[in-house]
Amino acid sequence: MSDSPQKHTPLYQEHVRLGARMIPFGDWLMPVQYTGIVDEHQAVRKNVGIFDISHMGQLIAEGVAAGQWLNEMLTNNIAKLNVGAGQYTFLLNEQGGIIDDLIVYRIDHLQFLLVVNASRTDEDFAWLNRSRPKDVELANRSADYGGVAIQGPRVVDLFHAFFGQVVAPPARNMIVDLELKGIKLSIARTGYTGEDGFEVFFPANEAAKFWNLTLETGKPFGIKPCGLGARDTLRLEMCYPLNGSDLSPEHNPIEAGLGFFVDLTKAKFVGRDVLAQMKENGPAQKLVPFRMQGKCPPPRPHYSVFNNGERVGEVTSGTLSPSLNYGVGMAYIQSPHAKIGTNIEIEIRGQKFPATIEKKPLYKKS
Repeated sequence: MSDSPQKHTPLYQEHVRLGARMIPFGDWLMPVQYTGIVDEHQAVRKNVGIFDISHMGQLIAEGVAAGQWLNEMLTNNIAKLNVGAGQYTFLLNEQGGIIDDLIVYRIDHLQFLLVVNASRTDEDFAWLNRSRPKDVELANRSADYGGVAIQGPRVVDLFHAFFGQVVAPPARNMIVDLELKGIKLSIARTGYTGEDGFEVFFPANEAAKFWNLTLETGKPFGIKPCGLGARDTLRLEMCYPLNGSDLSPEHNPIEAGLGFFVDLTKAKFVGRDVLAQMKENGPAQKLVPFRMQGKCPPPRPHYSVFNNGERVGEVTSGTLSPSLNYGVGMAYIQSPHAKIGTNIEIEIRGQKFPATIEKKPLYKKS
């Protein structure tokens, strides 16, 4: 953590005006909640919620060799992306450790948008820039753009309230450019909550205008502004990993159970050999979801995990699930002890509480 003053997103004043509780998140001052975590969580599960994601980084790579170069830097296969399509992928170090997890969109034949984690933006840019070929341009446009995630079962209703019935929303993992009341928008259909949703990017100077327009237009659909608290409980119920907690340079995508986003058929990418070997031999530990049994405090990061009296792992994320009403979490556990259905214990303030390793996701729509 730096001693520099906290950075503000272009929506900072709107959060303050709405009475949000602001907290430091990395270098940023972000809303953790407005009306309450459970209230905001339920709004996303039942109606629609809007999150400020302007702190996330936006990098643009372009040039004749941009696709080929990115394919050697990222784990997923860029060659599979048509214009307007996106994919979840990883930026790894030479040891296969996760520098960042990100989404890359092909926004033109030779142009790519990388949406990266806020705390990793400068590091990602520097890491990519070091190996950038001369015929590829890489730009960090983060300061000039804002973004929001609009999530929930009523997002398509909201989309049509904005653009009418004639404009079709983008398909899952696609991105389109549209204009609304003079604001140029890029709208992607991704999400981090397990609900249908859009991520919308716009010039930073239009952020407040779009935010307020969305809250106004979304009123009939029960829209609520949501903070980092609800973002965390929603993503944990779905077992979506958080960079810096569940993902780090000490762990790789195979251990994290995310090998699906690693294309080992590619001849080369940074960290490939380590991952290929681990795929063959199996990882020594695995990131697995678990649920607490009976009445007990919620699990938190760094709590120890036990199996038959032996310490076998450590919790990376934990919370009380608002949808399920019991404690849930994720932990790296030694592979022999990491099977679904295994009974484990989580040590909470010196006391051990029973838990069970579960199948992903923890929350399933009824």
